[in-house]
Amino acid sequence: MNNVLIKQAILSLFILVSISACAQEAEVTTLQSASLATTNTVVLSDELIEKFQSNTRLSILNVEQAPLDNLYQITTDRGIFYLSKDGQFFINAVIFNLDKGMLNETDIAMNGIRLQKVAQIRESGIVYKAPNEKYMVDVFTDITCGYCRKLHREMQDYLDAGISIRYLAYPREGLNGDVYKQMQSIWCSANPQEAMNQAKGGDTVTSKSCKNDVATHYQTGAAIGVTGTPNIVLADGSLIGGYQPAKALLAELNKRLGE
Repeated sequence: MNNVLIKQAILSLFILVSISACAQEAEVTTLQSASLATTNTVVLSDELIEKFQSNTRLSILNVEQAPLDNLYQITTDRGIFYLSKDGQFFINAVIFNLDKGMLNETDIAMNGIRLQKVAQIRESGIVYKAPNEKYMVDVFTDITCGYCRKLHREMQDYLDAGISIRYLAYPREGLNGDVYKQMQSIWCSANPQEAMNQAKGGDTVTSKSCKNDVATHYQTGAAIGVTGTPNIVLADGSLIGGYQPAKALLAELNKRLGE
């Protein structure tokens, strides 16, 4: 009898531990999928979520009230879009607030998303560090882009201005072309800075292969609104699309970040 009771107690304890572990796993999954959730998050019906995702093939990361009363602001794996509250209309647009001096409400909403997504790939960036650093900027770059090469030729100007540059890969032709392969070789090089210098100077980089984050960089760029290069992400999550000489970039950094 005692043996039976002991076995039952052990079985009950095992079941309790298993349930607890499953609950913890589910909680982690929920937290990860809701990593962009805020206090303003709106919960859509399962039917509306299915309708949106099946028609657009976009994954919903978060939903909030849009600046317009009759729209939801949908944060997806490819940026921000809008959905009418009846679920009928999907809108790919930028909302400007005329009462706030043509404030780009869509871009402001993207800032937090950029910060979060870029933070996930920063560790694998290629950094050129200023001796007396005032700012660090993340630059999505392509080795064949003319203005990317111009920026690189002027690297010392940025460093002298106190601006550190962290390169993130964005091969403009996508993940199947020669540029993608070359950028993988740069990231796999024993000296990525030197390999980058060679590539930006027009030289062919020695082919290398390793586990790398070039594809992840590209996908992240696409998700946060990068459509060309260079694209510069600032510490507040705002984006400067295009080349800026060191002096102009420093002025913009001072203006936006309040230095």
